[in-house]
Amino acid sequence: MGRSLLILLDTHVAIWLAQDHQRISKRALAAIKEARATESGLAVSCITLLEIARLASHKRIRVTPDLETFFADIERRFVILPLTANIAMQASSLPESYPKDPVDRVIAATALIEDMPLLTADNAIRRSRAVPVIW
Repeated sequence: MGRSLLILLDTHVAIWLAQDHQRISKRALAAIKEARATESGLAVSCITLLEIARLASHKRIRVTPDLETFFADIERRFVILPLTANIAMQASSLPESYPKDPVDRVIAATALIEDMPLLTADNAIRRSRAVPVIW
């Protein structure tokens, strides 16, 4: 990939970045702008793609013009990080204070293993202090 990664986006932030910038905090938008300006990078976990597909299929989010085009845009704009054995082990060893949702746990574990802050609005994740967060 040839570039160092700077920020991992939580699923909702990736969606908001594409469709609803107003929901992203000023601090988070500034971090995104800086990452883009310095070519440091923005990334999402591969499990974010699964979560977006699931949300779209259950009509909890609307992706435009269609899911295939939305995913092509994500793959063009972000580095997609794979789920590895180390990430799976880290996800299962997060503290009890961390949310139990497996997707949230994989995303946090990816941030920890890749040594990246997680950009998230999720209050439960932020309160857990298990992973460095930008918001």
